[in-house]
Amino acid sequence: MTSLNLTFNALADPTRRAILTRLARGAATVGELAKPFEISLPAVSRHLKVLEEAALISNDREGKHRLCRLRPEALAAAQQWLEFHQRFWSGSLDRLASHLKTNPRNRK
Repeated sequence: MTSLNLTFNALADPTRRAILTRLARGAATVGELAKPFEISLPAVSRHLKVLEEAALISNDREGKHRLCRLRPEALAAAQQWLEFHQRFWSGSLDRLASHLKTNPRNRK
């Protein structure tokens, strides 16, 4: 799977997006990340593994805890992909609207 596919797969899940939102405020232990969710610690660990495989987070042992940190640079490729498609579709729709306004045959 390409890195872009891994990123979008990771972002597809609301729990993983919530974890990323929490990590945007700063590093957290696995236990701290699991606290707001009504799912098991192993389930949270599986979500963290998906995020780590997509390079969206780092998950390092510090003492007896695992500390997770956001890696925002990993979102750059996804952001570029989204921006390209936004420009493409905005431009295409603008050209279509202009064409429909200037070509009376298209009005019915």
